[in-house]
Amino acid sequence: MEPGFWHDKWQSQQIGFHQSDINPFLVKHWESLKLDGKGKVFVPLCGKSLDMEFIAAQGHEVIGSELSALAVSQFFEAAGAKAQSSTLGEHVLHSAQGITLVEGDFFTLDSALLAGCSGFYDRAALIAWPAEMRIDYVRKLAALIPAGTPGLLITLDYPQEALMGPPFAVSPDWVQEFIGAYFEVTALESQDVLADNPRFVKKDVPWLSEAAYLLVRK
Repeated sequence: MEPGFWHDKWQSQQIGFHQSDINPFLVKHWESLKLDGKGKVFVPLCGKSLDMEFIAAQGHEVIGSELSALAVSQFFEAAGAKAQSSTLGEHVLHSAQGITLVEGDFFTLDSALLAGCSGFYDRAALIAWPAEMRIDYVRKLAALIPAGTPGLLITLDYPQEALMGPPFAVSPDWVQEFIGAYFEVTALESQDVLADNPRFVKKDVPWLSEAAYLLVRK
C-alpha cells in the first residue's frame, strides 16, 4: 500500500478498480446530499473515474486527489481536454472543464484547498486501504472536510479471507464504528453484486455486496 504499489498498478494498467461506466449508486443517490448551489465537490483517490464527469455535469466544481500522474493524464485525454497545470507546494494542480485533479499524496493535502467545499464522494478510496491503514485515511478525510458537509460513500463487503484486496472488504459495522466517530452515517442501500464482478466469481468468493451511505461531517 506504499505509493510505489499504486504507481506500479497504473504503469502496468492493472486497474481493475476503474469502472468503465458511471457508478449506478452515484446516479441514484446523488440527490440525497441535497447540495445547495454549485460548490466544490471533493473526490479522494479519484483515479480517472468517469464519476467526476457526472458530478461536474450537475454544475459542481470537482476537486480530485490522485497520486498517479499517469491516471491524471489519462483522465483528461479521455475527456478530450487540455489541462492547465500549476504547482501548489508539493502538489501539481491540473484543471480543465470545471475539474481540478491534485496530483500528489492525499495525506499531505492542505485543508485550505477545500475551503468552501460543499460535498464529497468516495467510491474507491476507503476500500483501497487495508484495515490497519483505513483509520488513518478516515482521520485525514475528516480533517479536510468542513463541519456540516455531506458526502456519498460507496463500499464493498465480502469475506476478506476469500480474496486478497484491494479492494478491501468494509462492513456496515466498520463504517458505523470508525467513520461514525467523525461523520453522521445513514445507510442508503445495499445490493448483491457478485454476478457483476467476474474476478470475485473466479476466486470463489461466496458473496459480494455494494453499499451506499450518506455521510455528514460532525
